[in-house]
Amino acid sequence: MSVMTTPPPVDAARAPAAAVPRTRARGWRGVLSHWPQYVAIAPFYVLFLVFGLFPIVFSIVLSFTDWDGMGEIRFAGLSQYIYLVQDSRFWNAVANTFIIWFLSTVPMLFLALVIAFLLHQNIRFRGFYRVAFFLPNVTSMVAMAIVFGSVFSDSFGLVNSALTALHVDSVPWLSSSLGIKVTIAVMVIWRFTGYNAIIYLAGLQSIPTDLYDAAKTDGASTWQIFTRVTIPMLRPIILFTVITSTVGGLSLFTEPQVLLGDAGGNGEAGMTIVLYQYNQAFTQFDFGYGSAIAWALFVLASVFAIINWRLLSERRDAPRRTGRKARS
Repeated sequence: MSVMTTPPPVDAARAPAAAVPRTRARGWRGVLSHWPQYVAIAPFYVLFLVFGLFPIVFSIVLSFTDWDGMGEIRFAGLSQYIYLVQDSRFWNAVANTFIIWFLSTVPMLFLALVIAFLLHQNIRFRGFYRVAFFLPNVTSMVAMAIVFGSVFSDSFGLVNSALTALHVDSVPWLSSSLGIKVTIAVMVIWRFTGYNAIIYLAGLQSIPTDLYDAAKTDGASTWQIFTRVTIPMLRPIILFTVITSTVGGLSLFTEPQVLLGDAGGNGEAGMTIVLYQYNQAFTQFDFGYGSAIAWALFVLASVFAIINWRLLSERRDAPRRTGRKARS
């Protein structure tokens, strides 16, 4: 005769509570078992915390303070931002930045598209041309500024010498407001046209050749193929280059600083937003106001990014809306 034994009653309230520490212990053991991998990737996160995240957070704090970099940090509330709104030099820098961005971005992207279209053709020395157009992007900015300073010099520049030879009045490229902006825009065009052309060329190579063959079979001309096949297929890449060029144009610093110095040239005609921020933070040692300018620039860049994102979203949603209308 066997004796039936009943298992002891399990305390339903204690069982999960006892399981949680065991689960946590197994979780920590699992984490510690991969410590070589965590140590291997730790340098990146340490560098990111020190040189990436900490400056961002610290700049937010500084924008609400008054600090010269050496003395006591004094809380100033919103006074830096209130002064920013009323600062005519800041709005002059904003206007300069947008004018230079417009003068440089529109012709730069157009030239890049034309160059990419030509490089996409079956021509000789195609690899040499690709390297040659990309070289300005990796050229030293200091050397480039010295060359452009000589070419656009008011008195002995090559451009004014050419204009004089053609019996045209010389232009004060580096002393007039418009001349300074045009000179900086030309530097930006020269530096980034080849870079954008390489991006466009990669987009052109991803377009199926069947589309071109079908267009030619239907009797489309070269211009019609370019405007009705190439441009629509390149629209996402064009939007990408517009966004990156906008962000790059708003953060323009090296070209005016190396060419004109920290003051931005005659009448601050070449003073961009980032150059003005550098001027206030590292020349005037007003780090609180410099941080406020940096966050104002972040707001401007965010607004432009949202505008571009909305344009892309509307373009992506257009076929869906068209399909719904057709079904209804």
